[in-house]
Amino acid sequence: MRLLITGGAGFIGSHIAERSLAAGWQVAVLDDLSSGRRENVPADAKFYQVDIQDRAAVLASFADFKPDAVSHQAAQASVAISVREPQKDASINILGSLNIMQACVEHKVGQIVFASTGGAIYGEVPEGIRASLSTVPVPVSPYACSKFAVEKYLECFRQEHGLNYTVLRYANVYGPRQDPHGEAGVVAIFCNRMLLNESVKIFARKTAGDPGCVRDYVFIDDVAKANLAALQGKIPDRILNIGTGQESTTLQLAEQIKESLGSKSEILFGDRRAGDVERSLLDGDRLVQLLGPTVGTEDGLKQTAEWFRDRAAKAKSTH
Repeated sequence: MRLLITGGAGFIGSHIAERSLAAGWQVAVLDDLSSGRRENVPADAKFYQVDIQDRAAVLASFADFKPDAVSHQAAQASVAISVREPQKDASINILGSLNIMQACVEHKVGQIVFASTGGAIYGEVPEGIRASLSTVPVPVSPYACSKFAVEKYLECFRQEHGLNYTVLRYANVYGPRQDPHGEAGVVAIFCNRMLLNESVKIFARKTAGDPGCVRDYVFIDDVAKANLAALQGKIPDRILNIGTGQESTTLQLAEQIKESLGSKSEILFGDRRAGDVERSLLDGDRLVQLLGPTVGTEDGLKQTAEWFRDRAAKAKSTH
């Protein structure tokens, strides 16, 4: 298998690259390094520094590597940025994705796996409910709209050009190597700040002082595992939720990380953020049925906190 991973220098993409190489595949990473890091790219992977918005450069990369399959992870991934800059979000997430799809058709790529969003695409998920594939998507942010649009384009490309695809709708992904300096990725942000005993802020679900939004947090290992399973043809579904079905408030998350790190950080409370849904929880039963149990939030958070602690210790020892 020759696999090309867009966004492969990023948090999720680099984990998929590692697992794919371990499976004996030939791997190429396509990334513009706007948020990904060159050191995240495994040494055995070929690297193309390319922006997916650059159609000619995308086509040249495909022509050079000749992939059998594509894992499309590259994206503008912040809801807050999408609200502020919807044109930028659409240019990267929709037009960039169309460049990837057209390259797949031109170079007769057998399979594309697309990283969509379960955390944002279903909109508000009412109390007592987990969003399943029978739940009608109600995207309420430009980010969710762009991801949903690409899902529809993929079906169009399947019918028109025979492009085989799998859509993976991610819950809130966290784990080692997540960027603590962006606007997305609350677990990484909290780990980073709490190691320095700096305060963290809980953005309100409704009003400042409440425990924050309810989310389904899924560990990176489960996400990478699902991507490989899809590429290996082990997921017969066209669309699959990648989540745990376990709900956590932002406050619960902060308290668990604080305890794991033995931090003295103060937990502050802020207002609601534009574009945030109040409650998002996925039905992950089909994922478990296909691939086995997912990592529990408590266990995953401990592993993540440990990784950030080790990284900080290494950085200290080199200075």
